[in-house]
Amino acid sequence: MQFKQIVGQEAVKQRLINSVKENRVSHAQLFLGPAGSGSLPLAVAYAQYLSCEDRQEDDSCGECSSCRKYQKLMHPDLHFSYPTFGTPKESAIDFIENWRRAFLENNYLNLDVWRSYLDAGNKQANINILECHQIIKKLSFKPFESVYKVLILWLPEYLDKQGNALLKIIEEPQPNTLFLLVAENQDQILNTVLSRTQLIKIPALGYTEILDHLVEKHHQTAQAAAQIAYLCNGNLSDALAMLQDENNGFHGLFVQWLRLCFANKGVEIVAFVDQAAKLGRENQKNFLRYGISFIRECCLLLSGAESLVHLPQQELETARKMAGVMNIEVAQGIITELEKAHYHIERNANPKILFLDVSLQIIKLLSLTIRQKADT
Repeated sequence: MQFKQIVGQEAVKQRLINSVKENRVSHAQLFLGPAGSGSLPLAVAYAQYLSCEDRQEDDSCGECSSCRKYQKLMHPDLHFSYPTFGTPKESAIDFIENWRRAFLENNYLNLDVWRSYLDAGNKQANINILECHQIIKKLSFKPFESVYKVLILWLPEYLDKQGNALLKIIEEPQPNTLFLLVAENQDQILNTVLSRTQLIKIPALGYTEILDHLVEKHHQTAQAAAQIAYLCNGNLSDALAMLQDENNGFHGLFVQWLRLCFANKGVEIVAFVDQAAKLGRENQKNFLRYGISFIRECCLLLSGAESLVHLPQQELETARKMAGVMNIEVAQGIITELEKAHYHIERNANPKILFLDVSLQIIKLLSLTIRQKADT
């Protein structure tokens, strides 16, 4: 993995490169960024740059023996740890082939994507005590080929109290041993682990960065790329998942749903629920994601911040009309209901029951606006 293969994050890349050039490489670092920001590929590219035998000015060479092994994730001094979904007797090494395939096929994988590679269903993810012992064992030896031995721990949020077993190896590692943690939620990391790492903050990707990437690398039309970049909200993992969907033109369907709820047309809402239930799980998630984004744009309009709205002209006109029949409180309530629905769809909720329930909640929220307007 080379830095040039990673979308955006130029400031972070330069900081990492400078730390190597200036010999300021901290032995324990936390790459903290939201899902789809590129935290994991950045950690891998950083490790490859450190181990490169012909290091260039701003990237690894990509051709030396070390780089070739890194590109296959098969370097003897590169180790990975990650959540698994099995029994306490299974650790990361039992799934290393799955891990290599998952990362090489999608550098921006998230936990749901990783779960699919293990056919884990709804099993609980965790990093167990056996894995902690394996980490300690791996890091107790000197580097085999490279100057550095590197362990990349993806999603340390899934370390429970057993993560305290790692404190000594994090604080007093072997010489030239690097411990790179890649996380999404700082609040869920053990404070004892967090306090022993150097923080590298990685921001979400920008709208234009994702749009350009989809056009240049995935040959999307400007209109299709704009729609996906708008929907994914800075998450490239979600954007790539949307490329697989047959349909991401959800505007008409979502506005139709809101209008049915506003008019409280029960029979037609039931027909909509049947239609939504047939979309398929990923399309249902993307439909709800679109709705969340659209209502957020309505909130900007209601707040008088139209200059910040990123909607095509036709959708902007519709958003203006929708903003006229709701207030901030109602809009935020709808967003909350859609976010809860997205959460439950990810966990295989019954779509008919779920969309019917959300419809009823939206009817209740929109009725508040009607009553408030009647009172005034």
